[in-house]
Amino acid sequence: MSGDLKWNKIFGAGLGTALAILLVQQVSGAIYATETPEKMGYFVNAPEEAEGGAAEVELAPDWGTLIPVADLAAGEAAFARCQACHTINAGGPNGIGPNLYGVVGGPVLHAAGFAYSDAMIAHKDEAPIWGFDELDQFITAPNRYVNGTKMSFAGLRDTTARTNLIAWLRTQGSAAYPVPAPDPARQPGAVETGEPAIDDTRTLEGTPDVPASPGAPVTGIAGQPRVQTSDVAPPAADSLAPPNT
Repeated sequence: MSGDLKWNKIFGAGLGTALAILLVQQVSGAIYATETPEKMGYFVNAPEEAEGGAAEVELAPDWGTLIPVADLAAGEAAFARCQACHTINAGGPNGIGPNLYGVVGGPVLHAAGFAYSDAMIAHKDEAPIWGFDELDQFITAPNRYVNGTKMSFAGLRDTTARTNLIAWLRTQGSAAYPVPAPDPARQPGAVETGEPAIDDTRTLEGTPDVPASPGAPVTGIAGQPRVQTSDVAPPAADSLAPPNT
């Protein structure tokens, strides 16, 4: 009899433990119930346009100023992330991506024997060579610049890093590709209005030029109508004679 009670106690304890675990799960599930979100994942606010809706306009780099002072060592270091897909030595084989020797200033489909994507083949009609601007835009965001390209690289958004990289690529078989003269229109702070400046000033003989503020009345002598000397009658001769004494 005592042996039967022993096993009954063991089975009872195991059953009680299992029931307690199930009870705890049910209670905790009721207390800490979570709602399924309507949209999975996290939203990252990284728009291509400004918050106001207007696209941000960024001046293209002034290559005539930046290339001569670029950090070639930093450019070579930046190319390290490209080596998994590209070779850069003269006559080097194509890899996942084409060999890049002489790419700066070269044709878009410059690597013989490489199977370019249909998107890149179509792109050569829009931009036939890899100039500084074209390389800059492609390296910034490859799939945005050539939609459908096989290149899976997300892009290099840092302007200084891209400039150094492009300057170093130019030293690898593209030294003959000319660097343009510095362009004042591409300097930071340059504004392209597209309209000639208007000299909105009013002058009066004998007075300094007074700029006219739009919508504001011009006061003082500058606001008086211009008087032509030919319209003023000369004074009478006797008006200049001294009075009779």
